[in-house]
Amino acid sequence: MILPKKVRIVEVGPRDGLQNEFQPVSAAVKIELIRRLAEAGLRYIEAGSFVNPRRVPQMADTAQVFQGIERQPDTIYAALTPNLTGFERALEVGVSEVAIFAAASETFSQKNINCSIDESLERFAPVMVAARAANLRVRGYISCVAGCPYEGNVSAERVTQVAERLLQMGCYEISLGDTTGVGTPDSIGRVIEGVSEVVPIPQLAVHCHDTYGQALVNIYAALQQGVAVVDSSVAGLGGCPYARGASGNVATEDLVYMLNGLGIEHGVGLDKIIAAGTYISQQLGRETGSKVARARLSRN
Repeated sequence: MILPKKVRIVEVGPRDGLQNEFQPVSAAVKIELIRRLAEAGLRYIEAGSFVNPRRVPQMADTAQVFQGIERQPDTIYAALTPNLTGFERALEVGVSEVAIFAAASETFSQKNINCSIDESLERFAPVMVAARAANLRVRGYISCVAGCPYEGNVSAERVTQVAERLLQMGCYEISLGDTTGVGTPDSIGRVIEGVSEVVPIPQLAVHCHDTYGQALVNIYAALQQGVAVVDSSVAGLGGCPYARGASGNVATEDLVYMLNGLGIEHGVGLDKIIAAGTYISQQLGRETGSKVARARLSRN
């Protein structure tokens, strides 16, 4: 078994993590969280999204957040941009990168962004043109790669078709999202095996939610197939507004602990990321969702 020597962690807590919180989180708290994440050693932070604020109110202050970040020169501060309007707003505040998102499920696509998969990809075409003109890289997400809350199982073939189109459009990296957290090492492995026929492994990432407690073992299965980019969310924040019951992304703290145990480089300090997770959990008035953080904090 050959595992990657180094893994790049994509921190999605400030966006994917907080977007599902019903209680308002101020821009000042988000800015402080992002500062702490960068201080912990994270070099890719998805800091917000330029979506319709009526659909995702928590992200309404994303421009203010980007304007308030004290940016580190070696850190990417990215944003989700679902359409050209969102991209233009992101460009105004100097984002480092943007991301677009499609689904492997027609029903989820309709529930999430009110259009079919084909229509969603057509909407992204002008974003890709504008990004190339602005010399900004675009990351692509695919939701529901292992299962859909409305349709059930999703075939690896369908995921592969969407991944190939995103690659052809110009996405430099494609993150395979187990949005509902129903995947297992076997099903995630089949998805990666299928997608890797059209997208090279170095351009793939995994985005595993922990609804069924499978996130870390699914990530380990991905590492065994050579995937070396993993999305995670500090304190296990998150969920999905359009996938009822889906819990947060794998906790960054838990991912870091596992990578440490495997001897895989990643550049993130465990104590500092636990502190960042503790901070945002206190702001939300609840216990951290990271098992590693809870175990460490219970010893103090």
